Amino acid sequence: MNPQEIRDFLKSIKHTDIEEMQYQSEGNSIYFRKTDVKPMVHVKNNAVEDKNKKEEKQTVVAIKSSMVGTFANSQINCETPFVKEGDMVVVGQKIGQIEAMKIIKDIFSDIKGKVVKVLISDGQPVEYGQKLFLVDTSKE
Repeated sequence: MNPQEIRDFLKSIKHTDIEEMQYQSEGNSIYFRKTDVKPMVHVKNNAVEDKNKKEEKQTVVAIKSSMVGTFANSQINCETPFVKEGDMVVVGQKIGQIEAMKIIKDIFSDIKGKVVKVLISDGQPVEYGQKLFLVDTSKE
């Protein structure tokens, strides 16, 4: 490919969802990769405004696991859970524990609101980043 063909090619893929491509011809090869790729969406302005309004109204936030291990919703030998659905939580409140290799790490809330859903049960294994609780931050 000569420089003009390369420029023409780059212009032709500029507004597509092609992220990367490798071209080979007669022993020569060239590799193209876009940065800052954004998906192409064809919607009417009203649909975009509706989507923005929905995002503003969304107040349910997930509290996620900070490590891999086994989740505990209460202290050892205690039946009362740290939190249950409907409870209010505040920043810094202990909401659970995760045990891994005989090490117990307390899980604290980093948001304030009402627990609307407990997504994990006591004794269940959890992964890093797994959602544990859904909290409605509009309830105070």
